[in-house]
Amino acid sequence: MRYLTAGESHGPQLTTIIEGVPAGLTLFAEHINEDLARRQKGYGRGRRMQIEKDEVKILSGVRHGKTLGSPITLVVENRDWKHWTNIMGIEPLVDDTEEVKRKVTRPRPGHADLNGAIKYGHRDMRNVLERSSARETTVRVAAGAVAKRILSELGIRIASHVVEIGGVKAEHIAYTSLEELQRVTEQSPVRCFDAEAEKKMMAAIDEAKEKGDSIGGIVEVIVEGVPTGVGSYVHYDRKLDAKIAAAIVSINAFKGVEFGIGFEAARRFGSEVHDEIIWSKETGYTRKTNRLGGFEGGMTTGMPIVVRGVMKPIPTLYKPLMSVDIETKEPFAASIERSDSCAVPAASVVAEAVVAWEIAAAIVEQFGQDRMDLIIQNVENMRRYAKEF
Repeated sequence: MRYLTAGESHGPQLTTIIEGVPAGLTLFAEHINEDLARRQKGYGRGRRMQIEKDEVKILSGVRHGKTLGSPITLVVENRDWKHWTNIMGIEPLVDDTEEVKRKVTRPRPGHADLNGAIKYGHRDMRNVLERSSARETTVRVAAGAVAKRILSELGIRIASHVVEIGGVKAEHIAYTSLEELQRVTEQSPVRCFDAEAEKKMMAAIDEAKEKGDSIGGIVEVIVEGVPTGVGSYVHYDRKLDAKIAAAIVSINAFKGVEFGIGFEAARRFGSEVHDEIIWSKETGYTRKTNRLGGFEGGMTTGMPIVVRGVMKPIPTLYKPLMSVDIETKEPFAASIERSDSCAVPAASVVAEAVVAWEIAAAIVEQFGQDRMDLIIQNVENMRRYAKEF
């Protein structure tokens, strides 16, 4: 499976075309809209989320609620487009005074503005920021929602939550099931399971906003029910944990990723890092612990996949950093685009989507590509084989 996205932040719409989704998967717009709504929530979001109410249109690849096996086209319209038709229009402007007024010549530190302008030769950096905007993650979440439908049919469960914002760490996250974790975090303004930490996180966001600043954090994605042996050790580019790591870091503003105990492993002895193998007739092979986060040798172990991503503070600040105007070469305070003081809660939904995509894509590739019923049968056979091995 693969997908491409297209569209600009203030263009008419965002589009993704998904190829390789098996035939026979039940898929409705509501499956996707639920996750689009989750992405727009979260304490610390800016005014853009009050303007947009993201809803998907399925334009191809689905008939009467079932996927056809042909490419799926998903579109999310930008409601704010009506205010940007001249600035972002396809046709040349007759009167360019409006374009000049909105021209961006002052790159913002931490954004793609300057690097992208140099790479593509744009003197107006709006050509860069419109595409490099995190608005693009809208249709990545849509693609992830399709992947989650595949995982659901295979009995694979996925959830995400926030474990840290602005240095405030969630300490009490002893959930009994993914269902409980998801139920609690969906009610939390910061998608945090720890009610005490939730209040402190919200206070930290408020403080940052008052200062005209922003804060980042850490999100965690957990996946249960993935069969043993998904991925491969035989080539670097077939290691599933590597693909997931790349997907996490590809999210706007994400700068780090870890599995299981992650970087903590560097501070422990090997006996405190690796997971002892046990076997029983009822469950087959399993591990006493899950410090490696569900992976060994680039393949799933059958234990829950646990992956965390580090999101830096959003670089668009209402107390802007200094920059240099590319036309005059004079120092200026960086330009301000509408922004959030904290987008970590929303980013956890995006992380959930990209992890779901990589796992679903790996499973479809490994267990049959064309029909959901055959994939379900093959996955069940693998689970039974691994248990009896």
